[in-house]
Amino acid sequence: MKNNLTGYNLINLADMVKQLGEDRTKSILLTYCCPMNEDVEYFLKDKAIEFSKQGLAKTHLVFTSFQGEPVLIGYFALSSKTIRIAKKALSKTLQKRINKFAVYSPEHKSYQMSAPLIAQLGKNYNNEYNQLITGDELLKIACEQVTEVHNILGGKIAYLECQDQEDLIEFYSRNGFVNFGKRFLDKEEADRVHGKYYIQMLKYF
Repeated sequence: MKNNLTGYNLINLADMVKQLGEDRTKSILLTYCCPMNEDVEYFLKDKAIEFSKQGLAKTHLVFTSFQGEPVLIGYFALSSKTIRIAKKALSKTLQKRINKFAVYSPEHKSYQMSAPLIAQLGKNYNNEYNQLITGDELLKIACEQVTEVHNILGGKIAYLECQDQEDLIEFYSRNGFVNFGKRFLDKEEADRVHGKYYIQMLKYF
């Protein structure tokens, strides 16, 4: 596929619903396909609008111009969660950095803090639109939005969860994330995700 990339446009899903209406927005979301991660596709098509309305997570759509038309090439969702991180899972450098933003429990030997969660992230494989952006570029855009959150609310940490796959862990590792634990899947997630748990990874900005 010839790449006629001219730049990226980031659109908040809530703004799209306001401008185009829910039905038209849903028809655009239906053009998204991610065969490599069923949960990522399911969230965008079945959960994103409702989560946005409830304030549980905000979805951001990435578009670019291809052959003169705007096309959806990827998306990510951001939320805020409280996490617990075992002290032994972090390097001494990260322990010192995180200590500024977290509450340490000597009893549990762990840190607890609220931090932005990159809840979903994936490219659109429909019509090979995934070739119009790299995973590193999509993650960079998500991290830039996290930085904006930090600028408004404070903080320096973000985290995400991914399947226990070597290629995924390597991808996030080379983008500055470090493994700090795992979270076992709930019943609904287990129907769409391979394995029994998610790997949890964080990044200090």
